[in-house]
Amino acid sequence: MAMTSDQIRDTYTSFFEQHGHRRLPSFSLIPAALDPSALFTIAGMHPMKPYFAGDETPPHTRLTTCQTVFRTGDIENIGMTARHLTFFEMLGNFSFGDYFKREAIRYAWDLSREGFGLNEADIWVTVFGGDDELGIGPDQEAIDLWLDVGVPRDRIVECPRSENFWQAGPLGPCGPCSELYLDLGVDRGSPDDLPGGENERFLEFWNLVFMQFDQNPLNTLTPLPAKNIDTGLGLNRMAAILQGKETVFETDQFAPLIELGERLSGRKYGSDFATDRALRILADHGRSMTFLIADGVVPSNEARGYVLRRIMRRAILQGRQTLGLDPGFLLRYQDLVGEIMGHEYGQLVTQRDSIRKWLASEEESFGRTLDEGSKLLDALIDGAKQSGAEGIAAADAFLLHDTHGFPFDLTLELVTEHGLGVDEEGFESLMQNQRTQSREGGGRTLSNAELREQAQTLAGGSGFKTEFKGYEAIALETTVGALTREAGENGRLLVKLVESPFYATGGGQVADGGLIECEHGDCLARVKDVLRLGDDQVLAVVPERGELHDGERVWARVDPVSRHATQCNHTATHLLHAALRARLGTHVRQAGSYVGPDKLRFDFTHGAALSPEELADVENAINSWILEAQPVRALTTTLDEAKSLGAMALFGEKYGDIVRMVEVGDGSFSRELCGGTHVRSTAEIGLFKLSSETSSAANVRRIEAITGPAAVALMREHDRELDAAAHSLRVTPSGVPEAVLQLRARVKELEKAIESGAGAGAIDEDAIAAQAQQIGGASVVAAIVEGVAGQGLLDLADRLKARLGDAAVVLGAASDDKVDLVAAVAPALVERGVKAGAVVKIAAAVVGGGGGGRDTAARAGGKDVAKLPDAVEAGRAAVEAALAG
Repeated sequence: MAMTSDQIRDTYTSFFEQHGHRRLPSFSLIPAALDPSALFTIAGMHPMKPYFAGDETPPHTRLTTCQTVFRTGDIENIGMTARHLTFFEMLGNFSFGDYFKREAIRYAWDLSREGFGLNEADIWVTVFGGDDELGIGPDQEAIDLWLDVGVPRDRIVECPRSENFWQAGPLGPCGPCSELYLDLGVDRGSPDDLPGGENERFLEFWNLVFMQFDQNPLNTLTPLPAKNIDTGLGLNRMAAILQGKETVFETDQFAPLIELGERLSGRKYGSDFATDRALRILADHGRSMTFLIADGVVPSNEARGYVLRRIMRRAILQGRQTLGLDPGFLLRYQDLVGEIMGHEYGQLVTQRDSIRKWLASEEESFGRTLDEGSKLLDALIDGAKQSGAEGIAAADAFLLHDTHGFPFDLTLELVTEHGLGVDEEGFESLMQNQRTQSREGGGRTLSNAELREQAQTLAGGSGFKTEFKGYEAIALETTVGALTREAGENGRLLVKLVESPFYATGGGQVADGGLIECEHGDCLARVKDVLRLGDDQVLAVVPERGELHDGERVWARVDPVSRHATQCNHTATHLLHAALRARLGTHVRQAGSYVGPDKLRFDFTHGAALSPEELADVENAINSWILEAQPVRALTTTLDEAKSLGAMALFGEKYGDIVRMVEVGDGSFSRELCGGTHVRSTAEIGLFKLSSETSSAANVRRIEAITGPAAVALMREHDRELDAAAHSLRVTPSGVPEAVLQLRARVKELEKAIESGAGAGAIDEDAIAAQAQQIGGASVVAAIVEGVAGQGLLDLADRLKARLGDAAVVLGAASDDKVDLVAAVAPALVERGVKAGAVVKIAAAVVGGGGGGRDTAARAGGKDVAKLPDAVEAGRAAVEAALAG
């Protein structure tokens, strides 16, 4: 019986466990927060980079993993070929200064033959064939070792640097590779074919990387003091080999997903290329989106969220347009992915409800966009074909994107299927003023990068790691272990203490400030920053008196006021997380944070603005926990034990076997893995006050709040303002709300009186407001009015907007030979993409005019009075399209 994917995974990891390796679970698809180089985990060795670089100490010198991996570099090829995938599992074994080529080659040879049962006569290998530019010859050591295990010389093929030399970048660790290939038979090619060439006869299944050199400068190699091993074997490709399948889509992890598509569509896999492609895309993307959401990614228009949204929309497009599937099919794929892989990846089970929420929401919203945009795009494609044009104009693609929310990459993909093109440069030019590139935690300035590089050099040459003592003490006597002057002209020093009470920036919490004072008081330096370097740290300090010296005994003192305020905000952030999950649902996850002495900021996954009632409930719950004086404890335990207790982990963070868990009270409402500093009792927080709730990105909300003395000061300021208002209104403070309501009612009476005398007749605002339609959870009014024009028309729109709440109002009026058009949009709808200026611009184009304004209010005009109804309808349609996108 053929080996299943589960058996392949177990055979590989068990083999290496038997040979002294420690098996680690798959790391998240979101890289560790300290790695800004990639949005996703793109290789089996990706989470190991800090170990290979020496920034962190690995939990064992020999490791083995089955790592989930996500790549989109070849997304257009998904479904087109038999091998391309966005999501797959990569098996790997790693050595950090332990074994090298001999053992790596022996392990690969033995496991291939004895573990996987491959015929050794069918196994070929490639080795590095040398490179004149690098000044080294063929990897004779690897050749000899392959000969030793029994591979004939004629099945050992030398390949050039482009094929068999690994390097992560132009400089740094690098080394030759050796790859294992399976000969699928001469009938797949010709007798002259060789591994490493462009042919179908040889299939590469395992890559061994021998990290033995440091390249610096370019093309100059120096042997590394500790040599490392990094290998990768694709589980899904091995499954195709051992299960005798032509493609990965016929293996045991994919076949059920293909069959699901067949059942839902009534189509047959293998009947035609379009069907095969669509079924493959749904199978691959169904896996990808399920795992990405399970690991904490939510659909949005930025960074990781944009990539997720793109694959979701590609799947929805293929499901609806090619296969004709009924709505709700993404949930069917999620369920099946969970059945197939949930036993190995528990997050598919624990995050099931959250995954369903985001899949259902995106399929529903994009379905509306797809229906409208596809009709327009089909018309553009037909027009281009009839006119003999080479493709779609940039302006048309921009209109689809900007007005109807139809993604440009889907326009490009669909147009390409018809043999046409799109003016991409023109589109980018049109988009330039509207594009926003915002990535959490990215883009350090050059000076910061240079500062970190200097700090790493200091730490690497010091020969020791600073021991952080800041959990137990905020002042201690210690020694300056190493120091250097920072490059530049700001006079700062980089200092490495043997023991440090200073918390380094990390986990959303800012670094401690404070002072370093010489033992005898003759020198003093102020700590301005604490740079985290894996599990080490370096201080950036500004001398204020005297000079610090290497080896000097000093007192290190954290600023106690700032530290305590930060601790209050950090514990309050945990309480906020717990309160949000209790009130809104377990789909809420942390998506970013800032914890400082001044305030806390918490970004979390949620698809809508919080209502006043929800905000009040969250704030009340937190203050109740504060009043209960719940104890706050930091416990050191195993990762498995923490997970079994329900501790929340920060997605994208990398954890070792031993973790620090912070629990509040008995832990029933808040347990989180956290390395930050916290109060000992919730009573120390004193008071929690929400200051704002806004949108951070699509499907990500942001709350800012203050605690302790800052919150008390704010409440006192509110009291002063209330007293001042009461004095002006000549009422007691408790009577202010009623007095304000009476005042507003009087203002409305006066406004109506003014309006009734300003035109031919009174404007019936009640009748106009009654025309409001509910679209996408918002009130939308589109109407033609008489008896008012110009600024009066815009004022009317503003009053209607205020009356209806979260509303968009489009009004038109005609007088003599001209048309007036106005739009007023509530800020909450602006956040969702409805912009008054864009709406009136579209409406004005219908009547041969133009105009614009702010996102919340805009005016336009035109000359074609006869088309006023069409213009108002165009404005309404623009609002609806923006809400749907």
